[in-house]
Amino acid sequence: MTTPASLSRWQQAWRLTRRLFAYELGMWRSLYRWVLRRPLVTEDGGAAFGYAKAMTPVIWVFIVISAIEIPAVDLLLPWESARLALALVGVYGLAWMIGLLAMVKVHPHLVVPSGLRLRHAATITLPIPWENVVSVSARNRSLQASRTFQYEQTADGTVMSIVILSQTNVDVVLRGPTVFHLPKGPTEPVTHVRVWADDPKALVAAAREHLARSGAHTA
Repeated sequence: MTTPASLSRWQQAWRLTRRLFAYELGMWRSLYRWVLRRPLVTEDGGAAFGYAKAMTPVIWVFIVISAIEIPAVDLLLPWESARLALALVGVYGLAWMIGLLAMVKVHPHLVVPSGLRLRHAATITLPIPWENVVSVSARNRSLQASRTFQYEQTADGTVMSIVILSQTNVDVVLRGPTVFHLPKGPTEPVTHVRVWADDPKALVAAAREHLARSGAHTA
């Protein structure tokens, strides 16, 4: 007999499987676009701003380690079947790490005529129309935790931070509490979004230009 608790566990497992499949698919698509130099098409008059510069050296370290492991395992193991199996696993792991780098390279933040598109890898996009933006500003912030998504309750409302190496440097103030839909489900209603950009001043300048054109207020 299926109980509500077991059904809930199956639903959670199914949702996790779908998220992992979507992440894997996004990784291979990103690798394809990166190798063939086919960036995602943006709106006319828009600009892309990367956020991967700080994490790229870390990812490259893992790529190099993965590449070294493949011949090392082949030399150390005496069993041919084991060498072949682990070589296949090693090649897949190497491709996966390169795909991870591709995901953050080909999915930058976008500042376009319709609004902001704040991103993290291939699976996260926060669309924010200009009419929902009060201000965009540059400010370096360091956070104690290293989780990608973090929430903070402030006197002005709930802040959601999309963190790169425990840091953010762009603040976006929203006109009202906003819920974003992520692969894990909807976020809390947030009034501020903070992200990291490799060139925060350029992103802020581009955003303010679009805000001025849209008639919104800047700060």
